[in-house]
Amino acid sequence: MKFSAILIATIATSASAFAPARPTVGIKTLSAATLADAPTDAPAMKEPETADMAVEKNWPVESNFVKDSDRVLPGRYNDKTESIAIPFLPRPAALDGSHAGDYGFDPLGLSEKLDFYAMQESEVRHARLAMLATIGWPMSELLAPSWMLQNGCAPSVLNGVNPLSFLAIVAAIGAAGYFEFKTSLRESQSTPMGQMHEKDMSAVWKYGVVGDYNWDPLNLYDSCGDDFKGRKGLRDVEISHGRMAMLGITYFAAWEALTGHPIVENSMFFHPNLMLPFLAAGYVGWTQIYEVSPLDQYPIEIKYTNEGEMKLNRLQSGIKDTLDKVTSSTAASKEQLDDLDDKFDIYAAPGKAIKAIRSTYKYW
Repeated sequence: MKFSAILIATIATSASAFAPARPTVGIKTLSAATLADAPTDAPAMKEPETADMAVEKNWPVESNFVKDSDRVLPGRYNDKTESIAIPFLPRPAALDGSHAGDYGFDPLGLSEKLDFYAMQESEVRHARLAMLATIGWPMSELLAPSWMLQNGCAPSVLNGVNPLSFLAIVAAIGAAGYFEFKTSLRESQSTPMGQMHEKDMSAVWKYGVVGDYNWDPLNLYDSCGDDFKGRKGLRDVEISHGRMAMLGITYFAAWEALTGHPIVENSMFFHPNLMLPFLAAGYVGWTQIYEVSPLDQYPIEIKYTNEGEMKLNRLQSGIKDTLDKVTSSTAASKEQLDDLDDKFDIYAAPGKAIKAIRSTYKYW
């Protein structure tokens, strides 16, 4: 009996060596010989370390938790020491690429001295007003009655205003001031769109996004994708157009102040001529051959597109072939005319005709 018990215990022990190891974390361990509690001083098995701690987990989390894949992450430009807009200047610390329209352009360092959110809010408001103004300014000069204008120019601080225009400007500024007062405390964060923005920007800061007034009646905000990437892309487009509009309206005002003539006068955009399609065709042709290198790479340069050099060579070859054909055709025509002149003296014919006409009138 003793021999049989020893044999069975040996076989059981050998078989357990091929069984998969089980984790002992959180499980009471028993002694195999006595089925009693194992000694507490026995070393516990360590939980295996995760290979990549940055991998997102799929287990349930708190209701207010937002995964990194569902929000804007800071630090797109953190690995760059120079501004991508002005490569010879250092990158401002606040401009790390987290916000829409961030291209590292802050030569005066205002983002480090003033309230960053307030400056962004101010920019987007001015951008929206400028986009409206670049349409309203020329439309007023084209369509408004002359008594509303100042020598054909839109009423403004530099052009002057009449009493009616002055009242309209004061009313508009008052309405804008009241709107700014009502939105200055960032009450839009409690709206549905504000909560969505707060979720999108939760890894960056707590303020959501600037210019959010919970207003999108046509639901265009989701046209580029109902996620944080699409929404940030549309904000990039808006602020880029707004910055161009601010430059444009500044040009309108400066031009009329310096020249005294309306911006729509003799303009190829408002009085179309051949110059506009010529410039448009030239721009399209240029973009087929050349492109500007990415702004985040230094130095910024103009280079060929993928097939730009081949297209340029083909264009040059085509122009050369055309000139050769025109030259050969002109030479052949000249040779034929020379033969006719030898036979009929055709080169002198115009002079003889003029002389004959003059001879018919005594007062020539």
